[in-house]
Amino acid sequence: MNKLRKILYPFSLLYGELIRFRNKAYEKGIFTSVKFDIPTIVVGNLNVGGTGKSPQIEYLIRLLQSDYKVSVLSRGYKRKSEGFQLADRNSTSEQIGDEPLQFYRKFKDIIVAVDAKRVNGIKQLKNLKSPPNVILLDDAFQHRKVQAGLTILLTAYGNLYVDDTMLPTGYLREKQEGAKRAQIIVVTKCPENLSESEQFKISKKLKPELNQTIFFSTIVYNENIIGKNDEISISKLNKYKVLLVTGIANCKPLEEFLKSKNIEFKHLKFADHHNFTNSDKEKIIQNFKNIQANKKIILTTEKDYVRTFSNDKNQLYYLPIKTKFIDNENDFNKLIFNYVQQNTRNS
Repeated sequence: MNKLRKILYPFSLLYGELIRFRNKAYEKGIFTSVKFDIPTIVVGNLNVGGTGKSPQIEYLIRLLQSDYKVSVLSRGYKRKSEGFQLADRNSTSEQIGDEPLQFYRKFKDIIVAVDAKRVNGIKQLKNLKSPPNVILLDDAFQHRKVQAGLTILLTAYGNLYVDDTMLPTGYLREKQEGAKRAQIIVVTKCPENLSESEQFKISKKLKPELNQTIFFSTIVYNENIIGKNDEISISKLNKYKVLLVTGIANCKPLEEFLKSKNIEFKHLKFADHHNFTNSDKEKIIQNFKNIQANKKIILTTEKDYVRTFSNDKNQLYYLPIKTKFIDNENDFNKLIFNYVQQNTRNS
């Protein structure tokens, strides 16, 4: 622990106790939680950012959208609007946030909305002319005002919540004991070849409750990068000079993937959910101009792509990702379907 962490450690202890008091107040009914008569699935984490919530939400959308009218409700992190906002074809990342905009553009048959007050957001969704019959609450693990029906807690391989400490010393939003509220724990961003013995070691380390099930997932990268007018195969990307631009919490897996494919790139890193200023855009453009090559592109993440930082999208591409379960995918799917089926009202 470095000097700064030692200085901040008392604040971590204080913050942890404040959050613990808040959680106990909800558990004892001092603070009230609202339970809705519609299936509500929370996806969240204990750590700040970088656990793969967006691809996990997308996995649930793909799983459920054929059988149910699905809605995603998010707070719309770093948006400039307020209150309840329903995504439509005119929505921008400034109005609803980058991830909700990504969901809306990617899945045409779902409802996407944002509201920092999730109770109000759910009420607004239920009052729609054609309301959803299942709601996915994005990044709402600490939002105790809603009593979710099913809670999925994500923790990243290599950065497990049991190895972390409270803010501001570490990156935990609440103490490790908060994990007990989840029915499902998913260890994300695992190596594809993670062995059963390694899975067992991690499960033992997490010490799940009897009512909790642990799954292990990995990130699968798309075979092509996608641009405004065309796609380029990953296998051919080593013929290009690449300017990689990211505004995500953890870009290390993406860097390692590109290196594994022998792709030469220069990386401009920005903070998670970064709002690109004119100065940032000028910096990106200048760095791109400085690349001496006939074949060159700007590559970014799908989340960053919706927050346009380039006026010329002809040379801008993004790399889609998906969540893939290493083992027991059918068991995970069955848990989700069983919950939704058992809690869907008869029409």
